[in-house]
Formats: sequence, structure tokens, C-alpha cells
Amino acid sequence: MTPAPIPGVGAGINLRPRVAALGGGHGLSASLQALQLVTDRITAIVTVADDGGSSGRLREEFDILPPGDLRMALAALCDTTEWGQQWADALQHRFAGDGPLGGHALGNLIIASLWDLLGDPVAGLDLVGRLLGARGRVLPMSTEPLQIRAMVAGVHPDRDDDVSEVVGQAQVATTPGRVQSIRLVPDPPLACREAVDAIHDAEWVVLGPGSWFTSVMPHLAVPDLREALVQTRAKRLLTLNVVNSGETEGFTAADHLQVMVEHAPELHFDTVLADASAVAGQEQQLRSAAESVGAELVLKTVANPQRPGTHDVLLLAAAYRDIVG
Repeated sequence: MTPAPIPGVGAGINLRPRVAALGGGHGLSASLQALQLVTDRITAIVTVADDGGSSGRLREEFDILPPGDLRMALAALCDTTEWGQQWADALQHRFAGDGPLGGHALGNLIIASLWDLLGDPVAGLDLVGRLLGARGRVLPMSTEPLQIRAMVAGVHPDRDDDVSEVVGQAQVATTPGRVQSIRLVPDPPLACREAVDAIHDAEWVVLGPGSWFTSVMPHLAVPDLREALVQTRAKRLLTLNVVNSGETEGFTAADHLQVMVEHAPELHFDTVLADASAVAGQEQQLRSAAESVGAELVLKTVANPQRPGTHDVLLLAAAYRDIVG
């Protein structure tokens, strides 16, 4: 069933805010699905450091941006008509089997084909968006494929004070150690100019949720994007995850803000949104951390009780409406 628009949003298009949403993977997808129930003036700015699965194979074979997270963002912004939903399903369809197509998502192949035809990643993504009737625009954070390199403590538990460099998004996302910092290669990475412009043009910038070190933090490691986030006149909203696992196993909610401060001390926020049950018992610490970056802490119920560890799109949309709309 297609969700109904969230009530309380002005009918005139000029009343709907311009939003730039930054992230990647399932976290950004949930955020975009929620945001499109609040506004249809959305620009998604997506990480391009994935090196696993179908994206990694296409990236290695054709020396292109990894299309997977871009595909997921486009699918999330598909129009809610039958046409849009059918195309969203088609984009996400993954071929089975062990042959050359096995494991590839159809959307990844479409995007890669258009990039080959047009020679321009932004033009290719815009064309896919037109095909889908996407309610927003999807942009890469950089027009060159990037590699994440993280300094991780405890990769080898038998070695005291061990800090190792872990290379690649897939490896960082599954490391058993504690991630301390990340950087991107090439260094410095080049920002997508249209993404920088979208941040400056936005009325709200939404960062997160998502895998903290591989989907959210990489935006701060692109100098022109970080500068735009600092200088924009837009209000800034940080959406925290509803569960800590993988690369942030053992982190408190306040730790997420702390690592962000360490990577971009000049960046401030207006609002930090957290699920009330996910941060139970941490409210005072998290509120202090939010205040340290200039933000008000907003606690809402946004977790999906049917799918632990994920956001409920309608509840998240209602929270975004209250904050942004």
C-alpha cells in the first residue's frame, strides 16, 4: 500500500522546504522515503566509496562510481504512482545465480550503461530520475570513486595498543575493532559541484542516519562539501541511528557526535533527532553533546517495531514534518 502524504504540509509547492539529504545505503533510503512525504524539493547527496558486491565489481571492471547507493536513493525517491513503484522494484531487482550477471542489481546496470553512453555521471542520474518520475534529485558527493581508509584500534586483540589501517568500505563496515578516524583517497577528494550548490541552496540539510563511518562521515572528509556544510545558511539536522552495530559497536549516542566534532570541529547543528527508546538512559549525556554542537535534542519514536534496527518511514516522516515542515 502506498503511504498517504503526511498531513499538515502546505499544499502550495513554495511552502515546502528545499532539503539536501546526505548519507548512503539503507539509512539514506529511509530518510528519503520519509522526506518525500514532507516535501518534493529534495536533493540526495550520496557517498561513492562502496567497493563490495555488485557496485565493487562494476567499479573495478569499468572504473566508474559505485552505483549501488545511488540506485537505492533513486528507488527511494520514486514517484508513489504505480509506474514509480514498479520502476523502484525493477531498479532493486537482483539477478540470481553464479553467472556473470549473478548478484548484479538491474538498477546498477542501467546507471552504468547511461554513464557509458553520456559520459557524465550527473546527467546519467538525472536521466534515470526522469524515467522514474523521482520526487527529487540524486547526486554523487564526488564525481570520482573514492576509497575509505580508517584507523582502527583492536583489530588484533592479542596486540596491546594496536592501531591498524583498514582499507575499503566493505572492510571498515565489518571491522571487529573500534574505528577512530577515517580519510578518503584520492586526498583531497573532489566534490561534485552540483552537490555543493545544493547544500548552499537548501533550507534544511539532513545528515544521517546510516553507517556512521562509511555512509555519514565521508561527507565531512570532502573539503568542499565540509566547507559548504559549515557556510550554508540552511538549518542542519542530524538524524541518529536506532541501533549501534558493526563499525559503531559499543558506541553511545554521544560518541557519534563526538567523532563528528573530531572530524569537523567547525560544524554545528540546529537539531539532533534520536529515537527515544534507542537512547534511554543516555538522555542527559546526549543532550549535553547536542548542546556542544549548538543543537536542540529532539526525542521521538521513529524506530520500526516490526524490523528492529531500522527506522519506520511514517514515524520518521512525522518527526521530519514537526522539525522541518
